[in-house]
Amino acid sequence: MPVVPVFNMEGQQVGEMALRDEIWAVPLRRALIHQAVLAHLANRRQGTHSTKTRGEVSGGGRKPWRQKGTGRARQGSIRSPLWRHGGIVFGPKPRVYGFTIPRKARRLALKSALSAKLRDGQVVVLEQLRLSEPKTRAMVSVLEGLKVKGQKALIIMGEKDPNVILAARNIPGVALLPPDALGVYPVVDADRVVLTKDAVAALEEALG
Repeated sequence: MPVVPVFNMEGQQVGEMALRDEIWAVPLRRALIHQAVLAHLANRRQGTHSTKTRGEVSGGGRKPWRQKGTGRARQGSIRSPLWRHGGIVFGPKPRVYGFTIPRKARRLALKSALSAKLRDGQVVVLEQLRLSEPKTRAMVSVLEGLKVKGQKALIIMGEKDPNVILAARNIPGVALLPPDALGVYPVVDADRVVLTKDAVAALEEALG
């Protein structure tokens, strides 16, 4: 059972916390993590790209010149794909790129990603995260105390604090998520994963 130190907002260790093996000691599953990341990125694509075929380009109703006798190649429309301003052959059309993976696979990929972050020493557990006022300076000082300033930090909070949300939204590279909205991609993309104790409990209850 992994045991991690618990820090306060000043970066001082105030205790330890035991983590559950079935969530934080899962072997690395590269294929599953890769599939979950691909699904996340594919679902973010809008898929609104579109080009016009020869049937959608304006003009071209009249035959450019008569079929025979001109010495030129026969042509039926000035909107042929062979012509300038003609239609596009096999161009992109609006489509849905998104796909889903099984729920069990998605959960196992998340457990594997969290376990890998813990093994690499990139998980920080906070006793609590609360601010008396929504000041970015106060949030920056918290990140400095935890030695995560200047890195991509994913902060997972069990109980929402509006002041923390407002204070962190202007800091580059810092993202806040509740435990029930956590996915594989934010975990993999972050340099450090910062969790409050109640967020750890909520995650273990949801994934256990």
